[in-house]
Amino acid sequence: MASRAEKSGFALDAQRKIRGKYDPELASEILNWIAALTGHNFDKKGDMENFVSVLKDGTVLCSLANALEPGAVKKVNTSKMAFKQMENISFFLKFVSKHVPEAELFQTIDLYEGQDPYAVLICLSSLARKSEKLFGKKGLGPKEAEGEKREWTEEQLRAGEGVIGLQMR
Repeated sequence: MASRAEKSGFALDAQRKIRGKYDPELASEILNWIAALTGHNFDKKGDMENFVSVLKDGTVLCSLANALEPGAVKKVNTSKMAFKQMENISFFLKFVSKHVPEAELFQTIDLYEGQDPYAVLICLSSLARKSEKLFGKKGLGPKEAEGEKREWTEEQLRAGEGVIGLQMR
C-alpha cells in the first residue's frame, strides 16, 4: 500500500494540534471497556500506536457492536486485506451512526491510517456513555442527562401569550 508523504508547514501544525488532543488515559479506559464487553484479549495500553493497532482491522469494533446489539454486524471480515479491514470499520460506523450524533463520528481513514485517533476516541467515548441507557450494558463516563417533559395547562399557555419577549418585571 502506498504511504502518505510527510506533512510540512500548515499541515504539520494541524496534525500536531490534532495529536495534542489525544488522551492516553481515556484510550486505556475505552480499551478496557471494550475488552470487558467483547471478551477479546489485547494490549490495553492507551498510547496512540497501540490504540490504533488494536482497532485498525475493525474486528474488535464489529465485536463491540455485536456485544452491544447482537446481530448488528452480520459479517465480520477476518482477511488481512486493506479493503476488507476498512469494510469492517465501515460496518461499525454504520451501526454507531444510529446511536451517536454525527458530529461525534469518525471517518474510516481516521482510524485505518491513524490520521485522527482523537476522533475515534470521541466516537467510542460517546458510545460508551450511551451504552447503559441504549443497550443495558455497563457504560463508561458520566451518565447522560435526560430531558424533562413539561405539561402546560391551557390557562398557562394563554397567560404566556400576553408576555412580551425579554420583558422585565
